[in-house]
Amino acid sequence: MSKQIISTDKAPQAIGTYSQAVRVGDTVYLSGQIGLDPATMQMVEGIEAQVHRVFSNLKAVAEASGGSLSDVVKLNIFLTDLANFALVNTIMAEYFTQPYPARAAVGVASLPRGALVEADGVLVLG
Repeated sequence: MSKQIISTDKAPQAIGTYSQAVRVGDTVYLSGQIGLDPATMQMVEGIEAQVHRVFSNLKAVAEASGGSLSDVVKLNIFLTDLANFALVNTIMAEYFTQPYPARAAVGVASLPRGALVEADGVLVLG
């Protein structure tokens, strides 16, 4: 199977050597998104705004692939402070509906650009 590179200007452009997403067959691998505003490429302020921006960015890339967040089967969330876990759950419920995707939440020492949260995921289309 060939791979298709997914790109949209509705999500931040890559800040490293990666693609926003890669589709192989009916599977789409979403790269990690942090709280960058795609228009300014600047971090939004505060954990709540960053969580919203992360999910908005993932949504934009999912839609560019021909899918939506409802097609996400696996989500990975990285937090610099696990005390924000409950807030992530609350905000995530605004973007995802049941049945929710499989998920991991991992505490990390730091993230690119001083981000407080990052998430990546896998979609299955069709």
